Amino acid sequence: MTHAPSPAAPSGADQGARPGARGALSLATISFMGAFAVWTIFSIIGIKIKKDLGLTDAEFGLLAGTPILTGSLTRVVLGVMADRFGGRIVNLIVMLLAAASTVALSFAHTYPMMLLAALGLGLAGGSFAAGVAYVSKFFPKEKQGAALGVYGAGNVGAAITNFGAPFVMAAVGWENVARIWAAALVVLALVFFFGAKDEPELASRRAAKTKAPPFLAQFAPLTKLQVWRFSLYYFFNFGAFVALSLWLPRYLVGVYHVDLKTAGVLAACFSLPAAAFRIFGGWLADRIGARRVMYTTFSVAIIATFLLSYPATSYVVDGIKGPIAFRIATSLPVFMGILITLGFFMSLGMAAVFKHIPVYYPKDIGAVGGLVGMIGGLGGFVLPIAFGAMNDIVHVWTSCFMLLFVLVATALTWMTFAIRHMERTRTPELERLPELPEMVDLHPAEPTAAPASPQPSARRRGATPKIAAE
Repeated sequence: MTHAPSPAAPSGADQGARPGARGALSLATISFMGAFAVWTIFSIIGIKIKKDLGLTDAEFGLLAGTPILTGSLTRVVLGVMADRFGGRIVNLIVMLLAAASTVALSFAHTYPMMLLAALGLGLAGGSFAAGVAYVSKFFPKEKQGAALGVYGAGNVGAAITNFGAPFVMAAVGWENVARIWAAALVVLALVFFFGAKDEPELASRRAAKTKAPPFLAQFAPLTKLQVWRFSLYYFFNFGAFVALSLWLPRYLVGVYHVDLKTAGVLAACFSLPAAAFRIFGGWLADRIGARRVMYTTFSVAIIATFLLSYPATSYVVDGIKGPIAFRIATSLPVFMGILITLGFFMSLGMAAVFKHIPVYYPKDIGAVGGLVGMIGGLGGFVLPIAFGAMNDIVHVWTSCFMLLFVLVATALTWMTFAIRHMERTRTPELERLPELPEMVDLHPAEPTAAPASPQPSARRRGATPKIAAE
């Protein structure tokens, strides 16, 4: 029996995908965009709350980071639950609970009450792990990088909040920002649940009436060091992205003295390209390999964070005719140019990290993706608090970028040594190569192994074929 070709062959990430893949990817991405917009809502309304309650920078960092904590810690469990019960139902429950907490936030009037509401609001960020487990089941390995890149572009929700929330807040107050964002989240959750299909693997398992793997067995891959190395990569690429999305409005107001609306628009200029180009990062990882993308990302990030780390400094030099005073400071246009460049390469790195997971752990995407996402999300929780604490202690605005420089340098160093160890373990011949190309003539070539069948004349002269044993 032959099958007629479909009227329109899919392209890009859709090629070779399962039926319903395009709709599943589109709806999952849109719902994640709404979840991410809610997840980062404190980047804007938190500034007004900080002013109303008289919070310190550290207290503001804790409030902004609390949703990130919840969304991060729940990712492993939600990823495993999505593997077992399906991404649609898990995503629906999580988003409805997050929306209810966001509404509760609008009625909170004390700092402890807001922290409690922020814990529930953070569930919106946990939906990411369920979405990764869900989307990846529709696509073959060679297309999963592009597909997960498209899904991860839901990070653009941070730009929506940074750009739109200041204007809505100026018109109707921060409480109504929370209520409007919560209503939108409910709508998107219902559209995704009723519009998308179950994963093919889940549908097959239900049809065959087979059980999912044991719950604890799905956590076994988390004992591997490689998984934790991937997690560090994501801690910088995603965690620092979230942290900067939350911190930038406060930073821009404090350093460049712009108003909150301008700060929100400028912060959106960072988060929007950083989210949108994650699609390109997934395609690039499929095409040239995730490792090359990671090396490029970390190399550019080291340069960018080093430049952004330099604080505004005034100098007085003893000149020939007296003291010469001058000042070195990064102007706002230069700062934004470097920052947007950093965000672009961070988006490539995010996609490259998740390209690794379906390749190395195809049967444990939920657990491994959940752990990597959890550690990355924890970066979004820890780093804003660290930024605020460093401001309170060091009293230097650029200390946040100093911390990011140390973080990315550590990630690049670990990746380099891990890859070199792997290459030398799998290819022992690399140990005999000179350290520098110019030294090749100083190292005589080692003898090669003797042929399997030595010449008879050598045996007749009593020669002993020792070369193969040397």
